[in-house]
Amino acid sequence: MIFSDFSRLYKIIKIILSNGLDEFIPNNKSTKKIKKFRRVLFWIRNTKKDLPKEVRLREALETLGPVWIKLGQMLSTRRDLLPLKIIEQLSLLQDNVSPFDGNTAIKIIEESLGGKICEFFFEFHKKPLASASIAQVHTATLIENNKDIVIKVIRPDIEDIIKSDLKLMHRIAKFIDRYYYDSKRLKPKDLVIEYEKQLLSELDLQQEAANGLQLRRNFEDNNMLYIPKIYPELSTKNILVMERIYGIQVSDRETLIKNKIDLKVLAENAVTVFFTQVFRDSFFHADMHPGNIFVSRETPQKPVWIALDFGIVGTLNKEDKRYLAENLLAFFNRDYRKVAELHVDSGWVPYDTDIVQFESSIRTVCEPIFQKKLSDISFGYVFLNLLNTARKYQMEVQPQLVLLQKTLLYIEGLGRQLYPDLDLWATAKPFLEKWISEQLGPKALFNTIKEQLPYWSEKFPDLPDLIYQNLNIKNDLKEQLQYNQKIQLESAKRRTFTQTLLGIGATFTLGSFILVSTSEELSISSLIVGVIFFALSFLNSK
Repeated sequence: MIFSDFSRLYKIIKIILSNGLDEFIPNNKSTKKIKKFRRVLFWIRNTKKDLPKEVRLREALETLGPVWIKLGQMLSTRRDLLPLKIIEQLSLLQDNVSPFDGNTAIKIIEESLGGKICEFFFEFHKKPLASASIAQVHTATLIENNKDIVIKVIRPDIEDIIKSDLKLMHRIAKFIDRYYYDSKRLKPKDLVIEYEKQLLSELDLQQEAANGLQLRRNFEDNNMLYIPKIYPELSTKNILVMERIYGIQVSDRETLIKNKIDLKVLAENAVTVFFTQVFRDSFFHADMHPGNIFVSRETPQKPVWIALDFGIVGTLNKEDKRYLAENLLAFFNRDYRKVAELHVDSGWVPYDTDIVQFESSIRTVCEPIFQKKLSDISFGYVFLNLLNTARKYQMEVQPQLVLLQKTLLYIEGLGRQLYPDLDLWATAKPFLEKWISEQLGPKALFNTIKEQLPYWSEKFPDLPDLIYQNLNIKNDLKEQLQYNQKIQLESAKRRTFTQTLLGIGATFTLGSFILVSTSEELSISSLIVGVIFFALSFLNSK
């Protein structure tokens, strides 16, 4: 660990202790040394004793800076891991970071594009439109077509800062894993690995551009979600050039009402857009918090969502989609046996899981939910309860499901904020039923044949040759098998004969030593015979 690492570590420890976060450390034998170490640092005092420790945690993360703020934001979606009071405070973390100098942004843009900024844009505004922990956004006009655009610019030296803090996070995670009694459930090392992947992917704006292009293509002919146009030829690892949008931020409910946006339709469309991304496209925007979501001012009676920031996306394979859809349908039909079987069939829990006991656990956790009206049931918490119950039966962490869970909670939260009477299940159930029927019914078989038909048509003229070749291969294999069996039989016979010769040789050699006391000549004869049989056995083994 170099000096800068020690300096940063000391700063982190100082912020943690001055906020009294050592109160989170449990009292047990394994933490005695930590408690003693805390007393050694007597000059660092808790300066916020009057505040609840959950509030102190949030304020400490805000003081520690961008990397830790984002960690807190990620943890705020993990209601399966942390107490509700901590979750509520972490959800208040704001990614408001002071902007860096506009001239520095110009330098990064010019280095990325290999030319002066005036060659590509005019009316470039040095003052950023928005500033966050990893990047900030500037506005300009594109010379090529006179369109208003935004330029997202990665903060200078942020990658080094992030990697340095990530190294410390890994060390802290190992420490927690060793000394914290609940570490098996929290899995701190896995959490940091998951966070690292997420954070590093946000540093590559070319990857974000590719994600945005894919989402835009998926919803090109859709009137529910709009993805701004991206200019990939002007986008690099450090900058992203994109169409500027003038929508209403989804959290600004008052402005939405003033613009006569139909909030019921808007909320229902959010659900439809989410399930379309997940089940139709297997590619979903996984960072749909209010800061990244806007609403178009046009067509207020048929409102259109606008999505930004595509650094984090999720994918599901065909099996995951099928089991997920069937699980949710089975749950709302209260078929807990089916839910348990699906978890085992999908490989999410071990195959030797006791189905009866697993079914009983699911019923115990989920049945009380149905005491409420269907419209009052949180779809996100249903999914959360299913995953939490499965974890008790050694369900391994499924990163794609964690992202899905986070996004579902975001979507449902947005929907109910806009329209509190939103019945998410009424919107989702027909979608899921239709998707399952298309995947498993006659239509699915027809679609599979239709998809494979060009391939089969291409291979059909070669079918006679393929049949002939396979018949020849079968005959060759049969002959080879017979030959191998013959060789093995001969080898077995040789081994048996060799063992016999060895046995005789060993008998005569041993006998020669026994006969030494009775007859020297007889003893020498036995030894010679033994050596001959040993020699014969060696030659036979060749």
